[in-house]
Amino acid sequence: MSSPDSSGREGMNVLVIGSGGREHAIAWKLAQSGRVARVYAAPGNGGTAAEAKCENVNLGRDLSGEEGQEALVAFAGKHDVGLTVVGPEEPLALGIADRFRAAGLAVAGPGRDAARLEASKAFSKNFMKRYGVRAPASREFSGPVEALAYVKEHFAVSRRSTGSGGGNGAERGSGWLPLVIKADGLAAGKGVVIAPSPETAEGAINAFMRDRSLGKAGDTVLIEDFLEGREVSILAAVDAGPGRAGIIRPFIAARDHKSRFEGGAGPNTGGMGAIAPAPGFTEACREDFTAAILEPTLRGLEAEGIDYRGFIFFGLMISGERCYLLEYNVRLGDPETQAVLPLLDSDFFELCYAIALGGLSAGSSPVPALKDLPLRWKPGAVCAPVAVAEGYPGPYRKGDPIFIDRCRLEKTGAKLFAAGAQQGPVRDEGLYTAGGRVLALAAPGADAREARSRAYAALEAVSFRGMGFRRDIGLAREDAVETHGR
Repeated sequence: MSSPDSSGREGMNVLVIGSGGREHAIAWKLAQSGRVARVYAAPGNGGTAAEAKCENVNLGRDLSGEEGQEALVAFAGKHDVGLTVVGPEEPLALGIADRFRAAGLAVAGPGRDAARLEASKAFSKNFMKRYGVRAPASREFSGPVEALAYVKEHFAVSRRSTGSGGGNGAERGSGWLPLVIKADGLAAGKGVVIAPSPETAEGAINAFMRDRSLGKAGDTVLIEDFLEGREVSILAAVDAGPGRAGIIRPFIAARDHKSRFEGGAGPNTGGMGAIAPAPGFTEACREDFTAAILEPTLRGLEAEGIDYRGFIFFGLMISGERCYLLEYNVRLGDPETQAVLPLLDSDFFELCYAIALGGLSAGSSPVPALKDLPLRWKPGAVCAPVAVAEGYPGPYRKGDPIFIDRCRLEKTGAKLFAAGAQQGPVRDEGLYTAGGRVLALAAPGADAREARSRAYAALEAVSFRGMGFRRDIGLAREDAVETHGR
């Protein structure tokens, strides 16, 4: 296996697992390293196929299933892959990182045990409670009867407490304090409902638990107190394992806008755009996050002997300057990654490799351990609005050609990250829509205002039938009733 050296004369083959905009950004950033020879994207998308050093890999299998995972391990061995980076949550929850490590392959991604922090909201919430991570209060229910009874009691009490003219949150003036209904399992961004009324809460519980709209993901639900404030995402690199001191290295804060329409209106989506750094995330907020969330999380990982070599996502609600943890994700966020990675001024390959090696990345390793690795950021901001297909997040159109004015796009300085976009059947024919979230345009600026201006100018250089997007991504004004967790 070739190894990178300080001169960059030799490079390592890297495998990126996934097909979304996050994976395009990961592959693009890895390919910038002089220590990387080739980036394989499995299965990749139309954007990764066009990147320098990158090649899409179609193994013809479900990469989350056992057969698909075995095929990925075999591919990595056959093609001299020295590092694998896992993008999506489902393969991690199903143990793909464990399978790679058992085969002696370096992988940046937590194992199945650690992935429960995202795969099960009940497990995650209990972990937070055990180690004093500040989070909204919640109750767990495994049956609809008990859950519906709790909802009925909550709204009866909150109506009496607030009075008919009180209320807050998503239905101001209703006289009710909203609840947040969360399906326990992975639900591709569709497992969280903000319930401003008894009818909304009951509808969500019945859909999840009786109608099984999310399958097994809704067998258990969490009912959580609603918080008003500003949502912030913090991505971080993690190296923790049995018998050694762990470390979590946080990135700059970002802000994702999850609701489909401006001002936090409409259904929850996988994310309609992001900005980094997050407006209004002060140094006091960062200190509070470190003390109330990051440090207790690390103590919990160490206390439970969890082998965690990968990335973690902290989904926060900021109320005043106090941080509350809404959720963990066990990978980089999407679309936050598309806004954050363009600002990273360190070698992303070195970061991923240090994570993958964990406590072994000392001595003969070509990169420093995570705790010693410089983590530098470019000045300014990046705004990355997402363009979506007509109908998203419901049934959406596919197969429409994407028209890109390359000269106009280049003038904005924006980078196009493909998500639900694939190349046409004829080479160099162009991109076609293939998913709900089609692409993101990540534009840099000296500040958030300039980044927004460039990003929306870039959107004018791209079009496809039924293209939709929000016009308020990255605004300083924060909507209190954007979604509460995923």
